[in-house]
Amino acid sequence: MARVWIEDRANHADYRKALGAWNEAKKAGSKRAAPGRWRVRWYGPDGKPKALTFPKLPQAEAEKRAVEERLDKGTYRDPKQGKILFSEVAEEWHGALRKPSERTRNDYRELLDLYVVPKWGAWQVSAIRWEDVSAWLTELGDQPGRRGKPLSAARIEKTHLVGSMVMKRAVMAGRIHLNPFAGHELTKADDDDDHVYLTHEQLADLADAAGEQRTLILVLGYCGIRWSEATALKAGRVQLDARRLRIVQAHTRVKGGMRLGPVKNHEKRSVPLLRSLVEVVRPLTVGRPADELLFTGADGTHLRYGTWRPEFDAAVKAAGLGGLGITPHKLRHTAASLAIASGADVKVVQTMLGHKSAAMTLDVYGHLFPDRLDEVADALDAGRASALATRGAGKPSEPRVQNAYCPPGGEPDGQ
Repeated sequence: MARVWIEDRANHADYRKALGAWNEAKKAGSKRAAPGRWRVRWYGPDGKPKALTFPKLPQAEAEKRAVEERLDKGTYRDPKQGKILFSEVAEEWHGALRKPSERTRNDYRELLDLYVVPKWGAWQVSAIRWEDVSAWLTELGDQPGRRGKPLSAARIEKTHLVGSMVMKRAVMAGRIHLNPFAGHELTKADDDDDHVYLTHEQLADLADAAGEQRTLILVLGYCGIRWSEATALKAGRVQLDARRLRIVQAHTRVKGGMRLGPVKNHEKRSVPLLRSLVEVVRPLTVGRPADELLFTGADGTHLRYGTWRPEFDAAVKAAGLGGLGITPHKLRHTAASLAIASGADVKVVQTMLGHKSAAMTLDVYGHLFPDRLDEVADALDAGRASALATRGAGKPSEPRVQNAYCPPGGEPDGQ
């Protein structure tokens, strides 16, 4: 049993002095709490003495049992550690990020500054309760965001994730026992209506309407790479003979402009290039250094989204697709849908799109894969028929009846 005990301070000089001062202050109108008579004492895992005082004995006994249980189970946390402010833990967490890209770190920073720290920054981490976080998530859905519009379900989900990761650090550092951001039901973003799936004919019309950027539209619509990956694609990474595009970099928005960085999730990959597009892409590679960008703006530098988007929107309108809500990013949906319709399996689509897992691909595009239930049922029927035919081969046509048991001197059972 862990060493935890209760100490009665009634005869302690410091307690009697504090009690006298409290009585005098009370006569003068003070409403502060009386000094605690009962002190719970114990030694933490670090061997250092700890203590908490309580005004009533039942409170001290309850704390004694709780401390004993936490020490026995290895879930003990020093109460003083939980007094650190959320804002301090948030800075520790953000400063220690290693794996995320610079853009992701900037996104986290923005969410911290806009929504998370303004709410929780002045709170001690041990004071945050699950129900407090639940109420905050409801508030996020009701209040306007930075741009004056209600936050989307995806934005709320990501904001909650940032807060949860900060508190996870507090748990791992031994400052609190449980993460109050865990276990909350969040409204999932229903983005089915946001998906746009162009046909081959519609994609061709859009590409033709895009003029000099026709090739870019076709690459986005058939290869499924992200806009940031397409604008970072270099001539030396276009493998025309192998019909592959090597995706290893992406443009990342940082303070002061754009920067070439790793692809999302660090998922470097080779993307298939249609045979019919090889000759379309070839003119962009001829005579160009290997490290030169394939798709550039009119000034020869990297293609900027804000500059090109009006041209793209004009091409959408010219192609008669203005009512579909198509964007450059949503051409990934078209690439996925056309690949699935052609018979590509989930692993191929995952690789092409650069998803972290096949599960993610199925979450987004599972409804596009053909329903093969009848195909499976027919295959099972064929297997069943074959098995039953083999089972019945060489056996008598009439079922074999087992002789009834007949006891000595008696009639057969059941006769």
